[in-house]
Amino acid sequence: IGDEEQGYDLDLFCIPKHYAADLERVYIPHGLILDRTERLAREILKEMGGHHIVALCVLKGGYKFFADLLDYIKALNRNSDRSIPMTVDFIRLKSYCNDQSTGEIKVIGGDDLSTLTGKFFSFYKDIIDTGKTMKTLLQLLKQYNPKMVKVASLLVKRTPRSVGYRPDFVGFEVPDKFVVGYALDYNEYFRDLNHICVISETGKEKYKA
Repeated sequence: IGDEEQGYDLDLFCIPKHYAADLERVYIPHGLILDRTERLAREILKEMGGHHIVALCVLKGGYKFFADLLDYIKALNRNSDRSIPMTVDFIRLKSYCNDQSTGEIKVIGGDDLSTLTGKFFSFYKDIIDTGKTMKTLLQLLKQYNPKMVKVASLLVKRTPRSVGYRPDFVGFEVPDKFVVGYALDYNEYFRDLNHICVISETGKEKYKA
């Protein structure tokens, strides 16, 4: 998605009233997210089919992307020659304060990662911002000697702060704007929004930590 992309007027979509003044534009409509996610499911099946995969969802922001992607993978498993046997696990990371990625990982909850030793597994994340969080996490996981690690992110942000990390599967590459919705949050708000939207300055101030 180009830097000049302005998105869509809020009036064209069903937006919860409690967020009406807190958003600038709808940036990626829900239907477009689902269509792109369906295509990603096909690409993941093509690349990883045949292996037993541990699918690891990065909470909280990745849960919608993860759930919808798994639904598409399950449909492909039922209707194609190749299929992926999958088990599911969850990890929760905290790396944002207000609208800035700190790059430091705070792991909250999650099962013992030593169970991933010798396994093929894939991460599902909402957004890669600077890439510091993901690079740090992947370094942490190396000590458990997994056989394969693949990362799928719904969004990758184009930012001068990037450390150059790029996931294996990307939904959309987006400009350096702070976006919310479809489980992406701003201090825990906006997860209940279907579309991905650009937050307004009013919204940032209203929900500031």
